[in-house]
Amino acid sequence: MSNTKLLQPDLVLGDTILGLTPEILIHYNIKGLVLDVDETLVPLKQSQVSQELEQWIETIKQVTPIWLVSNNLSEGRISRIANTLTLPYLLGAVKPSRRKLRQAVQSMKLPVSGVAMVGDRLFTDVLAGNRLGMFTILVKPMADTTLTTHYHPIHNFEIWLSRILGVSL
Repeated sequence: MSNTKLLQPDLVLGDTILGLTPEILIHYNIKGLVLDVDETLVPLKQSQVSQELEQWIETIKQVTPIWLVSNNLSEGRISRIANTLTLPYLLGAVKPSRRKLRQAVQSMKLPVSGVAMVGDRLFTDVLAGNRLGMFTILVKPMADTTLTTHYHPIHNFEIWLSRILGVSL
């Protein structure tokens, strides 16, 4: 598989994770979800989930099992988010490593190809999911509503570099 293919998400949502609907999951035959946490579910410096996110999780849980898999090492922060959402989680994933993604998928007892990796980063979330053979979904980063400008330098750099490499977003 070429580097370009490894960075190419199967679906570019063009919205935050809140735009991922049960209808989209059904359309793509997605039976399970592995979700990144930082900037996919909550802004990086926050550990409180929004009411909108809680409602979204409750809706999606009716359709598919969900696991949180984060590169973050903060047990307190990630467990607080996961416990609020009543979701199982793994931290310290070191994505693009596949190990913890594989562990989450195996816990769901689903084939890898039927599980989607959802995240806001190409070089961690999408790359890890593609390396494992998952369906990959790129979402816009969750913005900190207390900031007047929403600047995501790493995300913007990844998009810029991936376009140079020939990834279509």
